[in-house]
Amino acid sequence: MEIPYNVQVREDTGLYNSKLGIWLFLASEVMLFGGLFSAYILLRTGAPVWPPIGEHGSIMHILKETIPHATFNTVVLIASSVTMVMAWVSLKMKDLRKFRIYLGTTLLCALVFLIVKYFEYSHKIHEGFVPSHDTYMALYFTLTGLHGLHIIGGMIVLGYFFGPGIKMWNNEPERFTNRIEIVGLYWHFVDLVWIFLFPILYLLNYYI
Repeated sequence: MEIPYNVQVREDTGLYNSKLGIWLFLASEVMLFGGLFSAYILLRTGAPVWPPIGEHGSIMHILKETIPHATFNTVVLIASSVTMVMAWVSLKMKDLRKFRIYLGTTLLCALVFLIVKYFEYSHKIHEGFVPSHDTYMALYFTLTGLHGLHIIGGMIVLGYFFGPGIKMWNNEPERFTNRIEIVGLYWHFVDLVWIFLFPILYLLNYYI
């Protein structure tokens, strides 16, 4: 039996099924990250010194060293959002070759982000700034780690559509285009989360 509204929009919502589903999923993600952001704000406003000074001293000198890395990662993720849009536009224009180029670039940007994050984590851990060091580090690793897991999850889905999943284009091009739009919405959300994480965890703690 064919499931309705895979391509056609529903009259009651103006959305097709998967688009409605992704918006509901993203609403739950907003609540998840919103709760963590709220916890961070409450703990920061209630602390006499922020970031706290733990066993290995203050994190401020490490923050100064890692702000350029985080800035670079911000540019990389913004670029990945642009290439994600271009991948979807390429499908709308029936250009599969450009789609693969743009989607491959999106995957490359995600990989670069994770590599930079790995070196940043390694540096902090090497200096003794682990999650148990203080409240700031616990929240830092929780928020950035959860965001990193979302990046990895997005890469798995993007990799599937870049590889074996692309076969759907031959039989159901419109449905395939819709799937890429759905993945794109998720990817933009993940990028948007980082846009909030970057100033909250890096810039505000060092400059304010």
